Amino acid sequence: MSETAVQPPRPRLPLRQSARKQGVWLASAAILLGLALIDPALARGSAAFAADALLHTAPFLLLSIAIAAWAEATGADNLIARAFTGAPLLMVALGALAGGLSPFCSCGVIPLIAALLAMGVPLSAVMAFWLASPIMDPSMFLLTAGVLGLPFALAKTAAAVGLGLAGGLVVHLLARGGAFAAPLREGVGNGGCGGSKMRTPRPVVWRFWTDPERRAKFARSARNTTLFLLKWLLLAFLIESLMLAFIPAETVTSVLGGTGIAPIAVATLVGVPAYLNGYAALPLVAGLIGQGMAPGAGLAFLVAGGVTSIPAAMAVWALARPPVFGLYIALSLAGAFLSGLLFQLWTLL
Repeated sequence: MSETAVQPPRPRLPLRQSARKQGVWLASAAILLGLALIDPALARGSAAFAADALLHTAPFLLLSIAIAAWAEATGADNLIARAFTGAPLLMVALGALAGGLSPFCSCGVIPLIAALLAMGVPLSAVMAFWLASPIMDPSMFLLTAGVLGLPFALAKTAAAVGLGLAGGLVVHLLARGGAFAAPLREGVGNGGCGGSKMRTPRPVVWRFWTDPERRAKFARSARNTTLFLLKWLLLAFLIESLMLAFIPAETVTSVLGGTGIAPIAVATLVGVPAYLNGYAALPLVAGLIGQGMAPGAGLAFLVAGGVTSIPAAMAVWALARPPVFGLYIALSLAGAFLSGLLFQLWTLL
């Protein structure tokens, strides 16, 4: 037998891990297949609705993908390390701005937080970044503007930075009294992709196309981001089509409509268990607003869900001690409610 006849087995993902990676695609396929079996006309309508919605958001989608890939290829996300030097209050402000504007991927946020805290960065600055980061980034801004409009995107950005500033200031005042001396759980240190960037920040290479490795990184990031956004947006648009078909507008209006405080409070609480994904939530909220949901309630849902969704909360719980986790949740909910209330008041002016 020749040497080339026997090849080592190619590494394969475990079945469960592979299923998790494909779960969103399978969910969309299951929805369409189920609709085709039950109501073929509705299946065709939902597929057409999703295709039309994806086509409408395509320019924003392509631009957001380019920004994410550019940040990865150039190393621009390393600039985040520079936001955590200086006086405590200055670090809070820079942390909130960095969190609201940085293009960090979700896998890098938690290790970065661990790295910052392990290196002695004050919890106030880290909390400012921690609260603002899940709500907004450049890609999210573009997609929010495309799906919900520019005023909503600006309001969401202001909510992200404002929540980071307020949370950082609260932690700063509490820490001056001796609270949160050891925010990390025992055994949690710096590590992961975000941690390594913080420990050894590298210079940004703006002309990334001159480096074959960085060109490959750009292509890989663009491909991964495209697949990530497409699978979540497709699922979201399919769900939105079903919401429009089965949820009466008067039901949405009665629960989340109006200009009072109650719809905003309900949306803040509902955002915690009902939130799927930052990108997937946009068309869902657009559909609800189209059926009578108050804009302030929509913003409260997006802010509360982005910061306190079950996956994000589980990551925070695994990383931080219970008092820090409790404060994180409290600040998130209070900030989401206040953001929704202020936005609602602004829309009435």
